[in-house]
Amino acid sequence: MSSSAASSPRRFQLPLLDRYVIRQLLLGLVGITGGAVALIWLMQSLRFVSLVVDRGLSLRVFLELTSMMLPSFVAVILPITTFLVVLFGYQRMSGDRELTVMRAAGLSPFELARPGISCAIFATLLCYILNLWLVPVSYHAFRRYEFQIRNKMAAFLLQDGVFTQLSKDMTVYVRTRDRSGEMHGVLVEDDRDPDARATILAERGTMVVVNDQPRVVLFNGSRQEIDRHTGRLNVLTFTRNTIDLTQNKHDTAEVRDAAEMSIRELLNPDPHEVAARDRGKFAVEAWRRLTSPLTAMSFAMIALFTVLSGAFSRHGNITRPLTAVLVVVGLLALSLMLQNLAGRNLHLVPLIWATAVLPALFCGVLLFLPELRARLKGDRHGA
Repeated sequence: MSSSAASSPRRFQLPLLDRYVIRQLLLGLVGITGGAVALIWLMQSLRFVSLVVDRGLSLRVFLELTSMMLPSFVAVILPITTFLVVLFGYQRMSGDRELTVMRAAGLSPFELARPGISCAIFATLLCYILNLWLVPVSYHAFRRYEFQIRNKMAAFLLQDGVFTQLSKDMTVYVRTRDRSGEMHGVLVEDDRDPDARATILAERGTMVVVNDQPRVVLFNGSRQEIDRHTGRLNVLTFTRNTIDLTQNKHDTAEVRDAAEMSIRELLNPDPHEVAARDRGKFAVEAWRRLTSPLTAMSFAMIALFTVLSGAFSRHGNITRPLTAVLVVVGLLALSLMLQNLAGRNLHLVPLIWATAVLPALFCGVLLFLPELRARLKGDRHGA
């Protein structure tokens, strides 16, 4: 009875310490990741402010559009924020001598690192969920919504007395518009066909939607074109004419981006969607999605090795954390370089995997191998 009572505190001490450290790490991870995502979202959303200011889109539409980019932001920065949380979380515990107390209580390096590894495993699994499912789905929805706004909704936001550039090849001017929506004094500069650039004038016009594409029906006007071969001005008068206000035909089709494709589509792309010269880039995007979550574990192991392998310093030690930061920055730069090179030479793909996995294995061996050797030696002597 007494032996079980004596072992009871020891049995529940480790889970309690794990919960304490993991809670601190997860709270820090949520806080730092949320702050970084908010900052990136603010910077990226500035390019959509013109849709609100110039074209009168509502704030709700702006928030819906930009919020679809958040999963991709989280997937990119989560390995980095995991590294920062583990590094500075353990560094704080070292400075407060909490790690010293834990070591004095008999905790091994693996037991000390277990909360950080648990946090890294959580970040890795979350990155896989984001990269393999949520990011492609959200980015596809973002592209469709942006396409709808720029190519469909924008046509209904023509302002009176303003030259509105609907695309790089089309500009529309409306003198006035009445309450029924009918436009008066319409001018359209249509440069979508370089061989037949036209200036269209009409007394009045109205907006219609055909197959989800915006069109304007013009009445009592003229179409003026300059013949490229003769240089003569050709004028065609009309009583009724319909003009498609979308961009070029190859722009109106929603060309899929690599970020919105699944892993299977990236590794086996449709020849009608992806040119042969671009297949390497799409394959590298698939391997990036599979390897980038593993960097969360590698970066966390670098942070754990940095703190747990060093001796306690009463005056603090900035050299080791700074070295860890520089190593992670170097790994990020190396990963980006390998991805760019692998897009042209797929034989370099194994190096991408090595960059993502080997740092975790290397730091794990250096950190836990002495403990493992000591245990094996103790078992041999005990036998």
